[in-house]
Amino acid sequence: MAKKRGGKVRAKGSDGGPVAGVYDIDTGTCELIEDRHAGDSWLVKVNGVESSHIDLNDPERLDFEYMRWIASLTQSEWDSSTKLRTLHLGGGACTLARYLSAVYPEARQVAVEVDGRMAALVREWFGLPRAPLLRIRVGDARAVTETLTESSRDLVIRDVFSGNTTPQSLTTMEFTGHVRRVLAPGGIYVVNCGDTRDLTGARREAATISAHFEHTAIIADPAMLKGRRYGNIVIAGSDVPIADDPGLVRELLVGSVPATLWRDEQVRKFFGSAKVLNDVSP
Repeated sequence: MAKKRGGKVRAKGSDGGPVAGVYDIDTGTCELIEDRHAGDSWLVKVNGVESSHIDLNDPERLDFEYMRWIASLTQSEWDSSTKLRTLHLGGGACTLARYLSAVYPEARQVAVEVDGRMAALVREWFGLPRAPLLRIRVGDARAVTETLTESSRDLVIRDVFSGNTTPQSLTTMEFTGHVRRVLAPGGIYVVNCGDTRDLTGARREAATISAHFEHTAIIADPAMLKGRRYGNIVIAGSDVPIADDPGLVRELLVGSVPATLWRDEQVRKFFGSAKVLNDVSP
């Protein structure tokens, strides 16, 4: 998949550019760390947990493997000329939103970030695309999703964590139903699921998403799927077949962390008899 180079480079400490340090935000602290091994790149930690990585020289560089998987899935589904309507639940440094703005110049994106101070800082530091290309909406991800117009988004990406766990309210049947309503026909819902070695959370999330969407896919490190470590599993759902491009399989295999791709039947085998998540009895 073709790469486009470029992006605004801001001098450190000038004109509001990034300066390493620890900053107070509404939900605790944000630490900005310069990546001395990768030019003008920065790691963002929120309350001590790695949240985002951003390269000011190259918006298409994604340091986090799960973001590369989501990007590869997206690009296998939509051509770069698409005016992709994307909702990001969880803003952070808006790394993936910045990437999609470079790959899809006509895209219109909204990132929902619960922390208003965090949203202001990343705007100040990283020269993010402006509205209407990228709007940052401060608010609770579920509350915002519930207000959105039916069939108004092509892609919804959930990447929300409190510490190392996604809030329960963003994993349930009820919430997933709201996402399903917001997606246009043929749209895709993608979640970044962090889980422990027993994979209980990932199985239940896969079962929940499958209850709303006829077609599903999972992308993850094989070691993660075998229960050998804590890590990230990308789960996607849609009302049309997804992740069936042979080029996607090849691309996932040649990454720095080769990934396994499962679809429909394999996903159903993965979650088996796992119970769906719901608001009343999680």
